Amino acid sequence: MFLKSRLISDKRGLANPHYLRGLSNFPFMDKVKIGISCGDINSISLEVILKALNNEQIFKSIIPIIYGNIKIVSYHKNIALLENLSINIIGQGEKPRPGRINLVNCWSDNVTITLGKASPDGGKFAQIALERAVDDVLKSEIDALVTGPVNKLSMRMAGFNYSGHTGYLKDKAEVNDCLMFMVSDRIKIGLVTDHVAVSSIASQITKESVLSKLRIMEQSLMSDFGIEKPHIAVLGLNPHAGEEGLIGSEDEEIIRPAIIEAKKAGLFVAGPYSADGFFGSGHFSKFDGILAMYHDQGLIPFKNMSYYEGVNYTAGLNFVRTSPDHGTAFDIAGKNEADPRSMIHAIYTAKDIYLQRKGFHEMRENVLKKRPKLSEESSE
Repeated sequence: MFLKSRLISDKRGLANPHYLRGLSNFPFMDKVKIGISCGDINSISLEVILKALNNEQIFKSIIPIIYGNIKIVSYHKNIALLENLSINIIGQGEKPRPGRINLVNCWSDNVTITLGKASPDGGKFAQIALERAVDDVLKSEIDALVTGPVNKLSMRMAGFNYSGHTGYLKDKAEVNDCLMFMVSDRIKIGLVTDHVAVSSIASQITKESVLSKLRIMEQSLMSDFGIEKPHIAVLGLNPHAGEEGLIGSEDEEIIRPAIIEAKKAGLFVAGPYSADGFFGSGHFSKFDGILAMYHDQGLIPFKNMSYYEGVNYTAGLNFVRTSPDHGTAFDIAGKNEADPRSMIHAIYTAKDIYLQRKGFHEMRENVLKKRPKLSEESSE
């Protein structure tokens, strides 16, 4: 069973403890070191990070480490009316302190903050913090990574040549593929294509890409969410899943053959389903995971059901990475109106997945150790 531990915000958007459950189910309850990249300094990112960490309950199971800059963090503390929130700066060679909000100072430059606006500096310093945090998670200096929201235009201005975090993290992890996986207690939706133009979607959907995403989703549902035999639904690309080829050929020529091959490989997969009826009828509730063909097909129903609780998880990496399911919200930056609930869920989901994955792999290792050697089996 996947652990669901979370905090719920009060009407002011501040983090108040609601419940933590399931922690005693794990035999290894060392506190999990969660690195949090600061995101765009001109956005709500640090506001929601600081609000999420403004609670003693979080320190019972997590050691939070912000990657950013103390001057920028102090600026956003004042915006969030959290001037008294204590920050421990981690010096060279020092370890993060349990029971405190820790900070890795990633740069010493003086920065001009332009709240609510895309800028080269917003992208530059978000990238510096992200790179430092990713390096640390790859070196196991931290256990899991939560990324603050970034603005794609700001990142592009700063020379970041990816459409978002997902492609960058895939390359840093040196894996062949990964999955943008939107997860909440109620629903889990992965995407075959993510941040691509609508005009390019059909050309990027291949039998191989659908199969790859299905394999990653199945493995993630087992190892990261504790679902032994996950059932996965696949959505069609065209209206009414193509009406047997009358409205586009992709559903019959690409998606259905991929589903058939996945079934032959032992996956519990069904589809392709027409997206409107699938969600409108509530049929989605019968599945552990859903594979959508493109961004809005998956994220519109997901955010409609899980807006304040949803988390963006990158499945298929060799480390755990989550983020809130919202963006930079430039329109409310600096107004102390940002709701931290999705960031709170992102932090706890990162912790839960890290522990679930650790338990999954330890269990498998124990099974392999107990299995008799081939020579012993053959001698019986």
